[in-house]
Amino acid sequence: MTDHPLSAVSLYIHLPWCLSKCPYCDFNSHALKTSTLPELDYTQALIDDLQLACADIKGRTVQSIFIGGGTPSLFSAKAIERLLDACRKYTSLSSNCEVTLETNPGTFEYEKFKDFYTAGVNRLSIGVQSLNNDHLRTLGRVHSASEALQAIHTAADIGFDNINIDMMFGLPEQTLTQALVDIQQAVTQPIQHISYYQLTLEPNTIFHRYPPPLPDSDKLWEMQEQALILLEEHGYQRYEVSAYARDGHYCQHNTGYWQYRDYLGIGAGAHTKLTLNGNIIRQQRIRQPDRYMQAVREHQHIINRHQVSYDERVFEFMLNNLRLCEGFTLAHFQALTVLKWQDIEPTITKLTSQNLLLRDQTHIKASSLGYRFLDQITAKFLPE
Repeated sequence: MTDHPLSAVSLYIHLPWCLSKCPYCDFNSHALKTSTLPELDYTQALIDDLQLACADIKGRTVQSIFIGGGTPSLFSAKAIERLLDACRKYTSLSSNCEVTLETNPGTFEYEKFKDFYTAGVNRLSIGVQSLNNDHLRTLGRVHSASEALQAIHTAADIGFDNINIDMMFGLPEQTLTQALVDIQQAVTQPIQHISYYQLTLEPNTIFHRYPPPLPDSDKLWEMQEQALILLEEHGYQRYEVSAYARDGHYCQHNTGYWQYRDYLGIGAGAHTKLTLNGNIIRQQRIRQPDRYMQAVREHQHIINRHQVSYDERVFEFMLNNLRLCEGFTLAHFQALTVLKWQDIEPTITKLTSQNLLLRDQTHIKASSLGYRFLDQITAKFLPE
């Protein structure tokens, strides 16, 4: 790392509405109950939220913007342009700022996405999830496999040269062959990044209340290992547990999270982590969109504010950095946590002796075995 870890920040913007709520989704997203999207009012609330928060990141470069949801592509290109104009006005964007927009293949329209591109969006993240129509129906997705492929090619035709697709494995009743067919189709598309992650049954979801039949742990491991081989054969480098990139197209925004760097989150339910006067502060905005919009007008939209303790810093740092294939350096740990290396060295040494961590002259990272047991490894750093 050539820059100081605290020199740059990321900006997350949450647009919480979607066409329908998927049974596996635990994000702060809300299905549209009517055809009316409160686009104008919510966009203004985001701009006001940003203006109120910009003092906390004054003088720091914004290296990435991630517009997530929900389905942000339900918003018009004009609304996205207003948001990005506000970002340029109230923050210091880097000259090569990565600007990602999450989208659902079921909302793809050529002219609209061309306008997103013109507005300054330079990276798309398309929620494909699967290229098997039966699995898409089980997941509650509103698009078909053909619509997903069409969306990818439309984006490439427009000029997007940094496209991610989200893909899932371990789907209800999914076989190894079906999982690999999904990946075989994905790697032939004009995309630069694949987020490949296991379906998990999260609390407060339909799938958690009514669990579908899922592949067992051995089958899940085989799916992931065989997919990794296919991805590498087609030029995708694994750089994080669930992230694969061609030609160095790492997601700068998510890498910032994994490196435990600072970020500002605006919008309903958005989270923030900022280092202020040497203290790491976490914040959360009000989750319910209507209440959030009203609260911004009253300057009462931040409901939780927590100062991260020194013990919590160690756990949070490890929880994120050990997801990265390259791991972390001693200098990065000390700069981000403001802690002494000696505080954790005994635990690192023990995990290294168990072949769960690898350590060379510069980096500490999870071993191949450790990648299978990341939860158990990070638990060793929980505050007592």
